[in-house]
Amino acid sequence: MEIRATTDNDRDVFLDTFHTALGRFTEPQADGGGAWWSALEMDRNLLAVTADGRPVGTAGAYSFELTLPGEVIVPAAGVTAVGVLPSHRRRGVLSAMMRHQLGELRARGEFLSVLLASEALIYRRFGYGPATYTSRLTVPRHRAAFAATRAPGTPDAGSIEVVRRAGSGELMEEIYDRYRRAQPGALSRPHRWWASRAGQPPTSPAPRHIAVHRDADGVADGYASYSLDPPGTTLTVDETITADDTVSTALARFVLEHDLVTQIVFKHCPPGHPLRWQLTDFRAGQPSDETDWLWVRLLDVPRALTARGWFTDGELVLDVDDPIGGEHGRHLLTVRDGKAECVPTDREPDLSLDVSDLGSIYLGGTAPSTLVRAGHIRAHRPGVADLADTLFRGERPPHCVHWF
Repeated sequence: MEIRATTDNDRDVFLDTFHTALGRFTEPQADGGGAWWSALEMDRNLLAVTADGRPVGTAGAYSFELTLPGEVIVPAAGVTAVGVLPSHRRRGVLSAMMRHQLGELRARGEFLSVLLASEALIYRRFGYGPATYTSRLTVPRHRAAFAATRAPGTPDAGSIEVVRRAGSGELMEEIYDRYRRAQPGALSRPHRWWASRAGQPPTSPAPRHIAVHRDADGVADGYASYSLDPPGTTLTVDETITADDTVSTALARFVLEHDLVTQIVFKHCPPGHPLRWQLTDFRAGQPSDETDWLWVRLLDVPRALTARGWFTDGELVLDVDDPIGGEHGRHLLTVRDGKAECVPTDREPDLSLDVSDLGSIYLGGTAPSTLVRAGHIRAHRPGVADLADTLFRGERPPHCVHWF
C-alpha cells in the first residue's frame, strides 16, 4: 500500500473514495461552490492506494488558526475527511494514514492539530483529546420571559436588524473574525470558506435569517444565524457570534421574543452559558446533547506549552507518553508573569499522562484533576492536581462552533 499526497487532479477520486467509505454519494457542487467540501485544500490531503492502484482511504487537513488562552493566535491543522473503504477496514490502513499525516504535519513545522471526532473511540489512540464542549439549550416560547434584573451599567444602547444570509457574508465574516480572536478554542474561518460557501450554516448557502446587532455608533458587533423549520414550530439558532455578553443577551432576547414559534433551540451553547440564569423560570431552559466538539493534538509539546498564555505562576514536571508518535518526554514547565518555559528534565514527575490527555487540558476546558480522578493522569504527590487545575485554567471556557 502507498500513501501519497493529492493534487487538484485527484479531487473527484478523493471525494468518491471518502463518500464511499461513509456509504454516501458525492453531492453535486453548485456554480461558485456550496458543497461542504468546497474549501478542501488538495495539497494537504492524502490517498491510501493499493499496489494495483485502487484508492482505499483518505485523510485531509485544513489550514486554520486557533485561539489559545491569553488571546494567542497560532496555526493549527484541521484534520478532516478521514475514511477507509469498508472492504479494507481493520487492515491497518487508518493507522498508516494517521501516522503518515502526523509526520507530514511535523515536517511542515506545525505543532498543533485539531479535529471533530465522528467516533470518540477512534482518535484518542492517535493522540487527540476532547478539549472543547458544547450543548443545546431549548426554551419554550411561553416560558421565555427574562428576569427583570439587569446588571448596573450594562444597558444595551444598540439595535438589531434582520438580513438574509445571501448578501451578508462579508459582514458576518468580519464579525466572526473579531469574535474568534478573543474566544479561546475558536477556529478561524478563512475567506475561502465564506467565498465558496463551504461547511454548514451559516457559511453554507442554506437559507438563513441573520439578526445583526449594532452598537450605539452603528458598528456591527454580533449576529445570530437562525431558521424556522417548520414554520410556526421551532426557531433554531445555528450560532450566536459576539465577544460581548451584553450583545449576546440582546440577541437571545430577540429570538426568544419571536412570534409564531413554540420553542427556540440554541444549537451551540458554551459551558457556563448565563442564559438559564437570565430567565424568570430557571427550568425553562432545558440543556441537552452535551458533547465534545474540538479535539486537540500536541505535535510538539514544548512549543505548544510555551505558545499559550498563562494566568498563574507555578511549576510542574510533566511525564508525557506519545505511543503513536513513538516518543516519551519529561518536561519541566515553569510559568512566570504569564509566560512559560518548557525544557527537558530528569526531575521526578509531578504528573504522568498520555499526549491525548495533555490535549484535553491544553485549552483549559478540562480540569487535570478530573482526569486524575478518572485514572487517565497519574498524580505523584498530594496537591499537584489542584496546582495543575489552577495553572491550566484559562480566562474563560474554550468554545468552538466551526464545523469542518
